[in-house]
Amino acid sequence: MAQIDAFFKLMHEQGASDLHLVAGQQPVLRIDGELERVKYKELENDSLKAMLYEIAPEEKVKVFEETGDVDFAYEIPGLARYRANFFQQKNGMGAAFREIPSAILTCEDLGLPPVVKRLATLPRGLVLVTGPTGSGKSTTLAAIVHEANKTRKDHIITIEDPIEFVHQSERAVINHREVGIHTKSFSAALRGALREDPDIIMVGEMRDLETIALALEASSTGHLVLATLHTTSAAKTVDRMIEVFPVTQQEQIRNTLADGLRAVVAQTLFRRIDKRGRVAALEIMIATPAVRNLVREGKTFQIPSMLQTGKKYGMQSLDDAIMELVQKKIISPDDGYSKANEKSRFLPFLKNPPEDFTEV
Repeated sequence: MAQIDAFFKLMHEQGASDLHLVAGQQPVLRIDGELERVKYKELENDSLKAMLYEIAPEEKVKVFEETGDVDFAYEIPGLARYRANFFQQKNGMGAAFREIPSAILTCEDLGLPPVVKRLATLPRGLVLVTGPTGSGKSTTLAAIVHEANKTRKDHIITIEDPIEFVHQSERAVINHREVGIHTKSFSAALRGALREDPDIIMVGEMRDLETIALALEASSTGHLVLATLHTTSAAKTVDRMIEVFPVTQQEQIRNTLADGLRAVVAQTLFRRIDKRGRVAALEIMIATPAVRNLVREGKTFQIPSMLQTGKKYGMQSLDDAIMELVQKKIISPDDGYSKANEKSRFLPFLKNPPEDFTEV
């Protein structure tokens, strides 16, 4: 048993999502979205380094010492998997760990709208799950892959850095590939995937132009591509996909994206007030012919109004999703107000409406 495992067990017992170990500070847990210090001594750099190196693969230690940061996965059988990031900081070494449950939650477990589950049935195209860091994108993506695994006789390839949720092949055949171990990069893995007879390709993160270009190519050549982006809304997701390309290519990419895009799910996590835990509010855009025309014509500013008129297709705006959670008393009105786009809608629910200086 590694010395650090005691912290992971505490993390699991407390229901924490993240663990921070930093030289010169006490350990910190993120519980229901908020950071809480552990009653423990401040960590010394040398002892922390020895504790962290104990669980890191040798090749990852080498990368860390050369570059100053590295990602990998660590597993405690019977407990959970952990996504690890080591980094150098002013006082020495630091590390952040995210717990990945060993049991994969289904769309029903997560309370996702029925339309999200139906995304697993799409024969081809591009489905994007977006949101800020720590918003549960990987969990939602895993639920969609799990649904496809249960219902489709297909070949699923996942490309991640590192591998997070581990799926056991059911009706589908699943192959997990980890960047840095099984493949050089996301783009190299995507290029290879096109020759590996895939039906569904899951890309853990689209980080650069080449990866985005290859994902678009795969989605337009008969494959279902599931991927994540660090964007906060459906409209910003479309803009991000196009703006990463040189101006001379953007018109062509706009047409390619309009043809291949199937859905964007943009989510934000909230702390629950009805019970322990967190809940996601989802903005959902389904690529109807009208939405595709907006993408093709560069009129992404009209997408929010399209979400309002597309409810029969399962579309919803982020503000509508937040409002439902507030009205059901699942999240606090103050929390809903703080993350809403049209804040005036939420003012009647606040006991002490704040003066938002950003709106002045």
